[in-house]
Amino acid sequence: MTYTAVSCPQKVVIKIGSSTLTTSESSIDYAYLEQLSQQIAQVKECGWQPVIVTSAAIACGLEALGIKKRPSDMPSLQAAASVGQSALQAAYARAFEPFGITTSTVLLTRRDTADRKAYLHAHDTLLRLLDLGVVPIVNENDTVSVEQIRFGDNDTLAALTACLIDADLMIILSDIDGLYTDNPATNRSATLIEQVDRIGPEILSIAGGAGSTVGSGGMITKIKAARVLMAAGIPMVICHGRTEHNITDICAGKSLGTRFVAANKPHEITAKKLWLALGDAARGSLVVDTGAKEALISHGKSLLCVGVKQVEGSFDAGDIVDIKDASGHVFARGKIAAQSDEVELACGHSREALRSNRVLSHLADRSLVHRDDLIVFE
Repeated sequence: MTYTAVSCPQKVVIKIGSSTLTTSESSIDYAYLEQLSQQIAQVKECGWQPVIVTSAAIACGLEALGIKKRPSDMPSLQAAASVGQSALQAAYARAFEPFGITTSTVLLTRRDTADRKAYLHAHDTLLRLLDLGVVPIVNENDTVSVEQIRFGDNDTLAALTACLIDADLMIILSDIDGLYTDNPATNRSATLIEQVDRIGPEILSIAGGAGSTVGSGGMITKIKAARVLMAAGIPMVICHGRTEHNITDICAGKSLGTRFVAANKPHEITAKKLWLALGDAARGSLVVDTGAKEALISHGKSLLCVGVKQVEGSFDAGDIVDIKDASGHVFARGKIAAQSDEVELACGHSREALRSNRVLSHLADRSLVHRDDLIVFE
């Protein structure tokens, strides 16, 4: 089979789920890894610069330790990750060796990306690795990650990586063919959605919970990743990881799985805003009225106290918060300029009302979320 070379180097992030890369809770599918490396070598020859976001460090560690069933306690999981991370990277290195491709290890946690300076250092490192012809193997640092700093799923990590390097494409290799109109396991009439142009409440509502016991994500995490990528102008494809020639076919432009089509990249989507969208976990939420939603989406405005109807969660000034409409749909995210207690007191009040309040007057002439610190997903 022959493949068409791209006219200039293009970056592709390939995320491989645990359920795709393993044969059980505690065994890596090495034959699959060899087939995967062959495809990646082929697209690399055609001018693509691939980055792999991998799962399965814990599964690989359980295999090495002879543990058949995945434990539930954090120390055992982190110990398995510690053993498995080196074994997994060695497996990738062996798989790519016949093609003369060097791999590298890039381990991240939210702590590494919540800080903007660290985020930019990761950006520079990944781009330099690609310039050197290396295939970076990115994974969450499960050995040190705890609930407060972990991504929780590698779909989010993959989207962050794609934004870090300004990728031209992201591919998620999963244990399902793509996004369906309903859960195909329970509804035999469910049909595959081949293309998604906008992610609204209706798309989010058909995404189910977590899938297999091996992985930590589900369709909802993939949809949320796609939502940010589409805002960034990066298309994303979800397809079955075991489909023959899936990576080479997708990179060649063939239709496979579900493609999330990115609109023309908006001028306002800067690296800073991508960092806001994915670099740190939201500490709370603001529910806004229809007028505020329209102002943020259609008119490029900042969020003011008068447009906020409700505050959810506890946060400090400078934290990241989600912005929802009355139905609970998250349509934006940004950096809040005040703590949650102040916002609860100030929400719904006009600037004139705030100016006359000696406690809240400092919020009268400032935005709760400034446009420069806000990313809108629609």
